[in-house]
Amino acid sequence: MLDLGLDGKIAIITGGSDGLGHAAAERLASEGARVGICARRQGHLEEAAMTIRKATGGQVLARAADVSRARDCEALVAAVVAQWGGVDILLNNAGTSAAAGFEEVDDAAWQTDLDLKLMAAVRMCRLVIPHMRRRRGGSIVNVTTVGGKAPPARSLPTSVSRAAGINLTKSLANEYAAENIRVNTICIGLVRTAQVARLAKGDLEAYYQELAKGIPLGRVAHASEFGDLIAFLTSERATYITGTAINFDGGRGMTV
Repeated sequence: MLDLGLDGKIAIITGGSDGLGHAAAERLASEGARVGICARRQGHLEEAAMTIRKATGGQVLARAADVSRARDCEALVAAVVAQWGGVDILLNNAGTSAAAGFEEVDDAAWQTDLDLKLMAAVRMCRLVIPHMRRRRGGSIVNVTTVGGKAPPARSLPTSVSRAAGINLTKSLANEYAAENIRVNTICIGLVRTAQVARLAKGDLEAYYQELAKGIPLGRVAHASEFGDLIAFLTSERATYITGTAINFDGGRGMTV
């Protein structure tokens, strides 16, 4: 069995109560990492934390936070550091789908999207990097989308905020490589999550089968596969990987 070297590591995952964040938290906890998760709904978040603890026997800290607000980001990081003494891994995962035509997106929608998907990542990185520096390294993963590389029509404001997230990733990777702080992004495509399922009209499996027709691998990804990728990318087995933008899309994206 491949030892990922995650036992005892301390991770923070934003948007950790459902979908991709939940899957990543469960996978890291199963490897022995101590995981702090956040979401806006405390009750739902506590249920998720309990589920992960039962599945893995791991240590999970649940902290309600809206990461689009600076003070919530500060409180989240402070709570994790107070609990376990530092931060080794950050997964900036919080975000929702927002896609419309240019003339349909007003200033408020632009600001909301940028605060949630870009500025939240900026603030979280700013807060954890000093802790990673004290621990002589760390790993940051920003969740973006393949549309951040090659935006289709009517994909605003998400495609712009995600493009900024990809740029942020490379900028930080270049700046902090000398301090052994690695920064990568996963550009997601279609994954079986509640967010995608809400778009289904009728039979969910039929909906996924229809979506799969546009994916070269012929299926929609499972969130657990994303969790596996996070575990590897943040592990001791991936210490030479930084500044990369990995397409997690079954080949659907038009860029490499």
